[in-house]
Amino acid sequence: MSSPESEPGPADSPAADALPAVAPQLRALRRRASLTLEAAARSAGLSPAHLSRLETGQRQPSLPMLLALARIYGTTVSELLGETVTERDAVVRAADMESTAAGGWTYWQAGAAGRGMQALRVQVPYGSQGDIVRVHPGEEWLYVLRGRLRLRLGDTTHRLGPGDSAHFDSLTPHRIAAQDPDGTELLFVHTLLQSPTATLCLGPTPGETP
Repeated sequence: MSSPESEPGPADSPAADALPAVAPQLRALRRRASLTLEAAARSAGLSPAHLSRLETGQRQPSLPMLLALARIYGTTVSELLGETVTERDAVVRAADMESTAAGGWTYWQAGAAGRGMQALRVQVPYGSQGDIVRVHPGEEWLYVLRGRLRLRLGDTTHRLGPGDSAHFDSLTPHRIAAQDPDGTELLFVHTLLQSPTATLCLGPTPGETP
């Protein structure tokens, strides 16, 4: 496998002309990472002279070079190219929370998408899916807003009321059920970003494979 410095062509890549000028970003991000020219070049498999030419705009980097430098500087290729990343909105307005129904439960997204945690407001109706036990990677945190909740963690059953909360490892077999005929309302946070909401607590719907 060739090193980043061995890419062909005088501009290091046939597509080099299509790349924006990255020289200012390369130098700034190296300095932000507190790396000398020599240390960064060594980690990227380049000579210091070659990296210096990249930083002064005399050469354009190939994609393998960009990937290597992004990894070393703890950033992304997009940032190396100076692209502006759209900021996620930190605030979710009540009017923007759209409800989703699954398995008799109702969910409202209470946080932004694409985060390491997912925050939800959840309405759990009485007697819905109370017999399903879930086990999956991640962590869960819940806070009872209204009504009473029965939470089964492993072999232990907990009864929670308004103001009570629970924080547990999702690999612990767990089951959630509302104790009151009017149901229970929760704030719910989990760290398993890849799982559909309904899969986390409800289990598969009829006809689905677990």
